[in-house]
Amino acid sequence: MNKLLKLFGFDAKTMTLKKEIVGGITSFLTMAYILAVNPSIISSTGMDQGAVFTSTCIAAVISTLVMAIYAKLPFVLAPGMGLNAFFAFTVVLTMGYTWQFALTAVLIEGLIFILLTLTGLRQKMVDAIPLVLRSAISPGIGLFIALVGLKSAGIVVSSEATFVTIGNLKDPAVLLAIFGIFVSAVLLVKKITGALLIGIIATTLVGIPIGVTHCSSIIDVPPSIAPIVMQFEWSSILSIDMAICVMTFLFIDMFDTMGTLIGVAGRAGMIDDKGNIHSLGKAFMADAVGTTIGACLGSSTITTFVESASGVEAGGRSGLTAATAAFCFLLSLFFAPLFLCIPGQATAPALILVGVMMMGGIGKIDFTKYAIAIPCFFCIALMPMTYSISDGILIGVISYVAIHLFSGSLKEDNPCNNVTTSTIILAVLFILKYALL
Repeated sequence: MNKLLKLFGFDAKTMTLKKEIVGGITSFLTMAYILAVNPSIISSTGMDQGAVFTSTCIAAVISTLVMAIYAKLPFVLAPGMGLNAFFAFTVVLTMGYTWQFALTAVLIEGLIFILLTLTGLRQKMVDAIPLVLRSAISPGIGLFIALVGLKSAGIVVSSEATFVTIGNLKDPAVLLAIFGIFVSAVLLVKKITGALLIGIIATTLVGIPIGVTHCSSIIDVPPSIAPIVMQFEWSSILSIDMAICVMTFLFIDMFDTMGTLIGVAGRAGMIDDKGNIHSLGKAFMADAVGTTIGACLGSSTITTFVESASGVEAGGRSGLTAATAAFCFLLSLFFAPLFLCIPGQATAPALILVGVMMMGGIGKIDFTKYAIAIPCFFCIALMPMTYSISDGILIGVISYVAIHLFSGSLKEDNPCNNVTTSTIILAVLFILKYALL
């Protein structure tokens, strides 16, 4: 136990091995889709799909272990969704650059992140966000991941007329997801340890006879990553387009990670009354190091996954949870067919119910004070509506500063909610981001 405390921050007085391990497995299963989705997206650039699968696993293992051992927090990292789409569809397929150019941009972004973390600038950015606005991040992320789950389940689908609408509730796959939600919800109400994990396994098994779960094999040899390792385009590092790509990666990754850490840490009870998160600087460093190493391995930007919230809800509180998830990613190198047979309908219930759990922070917002309520509403609502955690935070901060400045309500009862010079500078930077990038 002393070794676990020293290595992962595991405290036997307040934590249990069972909950930490179950939490790690749950986090992994809810984000295991990245093993299938990321290679599919990144390979559209011409990169070898098998090599991308292997690099995705290895990058997730290394960056998550850094989080587990260095930061000692239960957060899991992997190549980020949204960031991989920007990498493939914007930088390569739209702007016309090579995937080597895109990897170079990711490497530079990672190095800049390390510098920003060492100087404490990332921590200062968090401190510049008013406390009440930080309270809006967790509910916003809750709605965001609930939408991801509902979409994955087929309960919510796209519509040309209304953007989104209800799915086909007669579809066996959708009915399977509803079954998973029901089972997981009942287990949660009965306070069964590992409720979300049990729900995922049960839904996967039920999906076999109805033809939703497909598993052709169990073990396979991982493909080589040789075609994509250390493939950089140094001749373009001083170009304007490289600067634009790096800055865009920076903004998206920085505030996605910031929002995820604040939201999940809040749910885990790791934020004090002043809004400070334990080991936040170390968590930022793990993210920065992960992105840098990932680029060398041929991976798009590494980020902290919001699905880590499912592991936290399962009881994970220390780096042991992250280490367990890292071990699962390592196993997936050899058991990819087995892990990838878990359908989206099985993991969707966990995401939806975690979304419910993360709504608790909304009670900290006084919606009778419009100077506070309006920016917080924007922050909460725009995360799912723009499908972006970072956009919700950025617009929340901009509106908070603008409303307080022009309404003359700069000072609030709580000093933590005041508009400071740092907050104004942050808002200006966000406006420039939308104007220039």
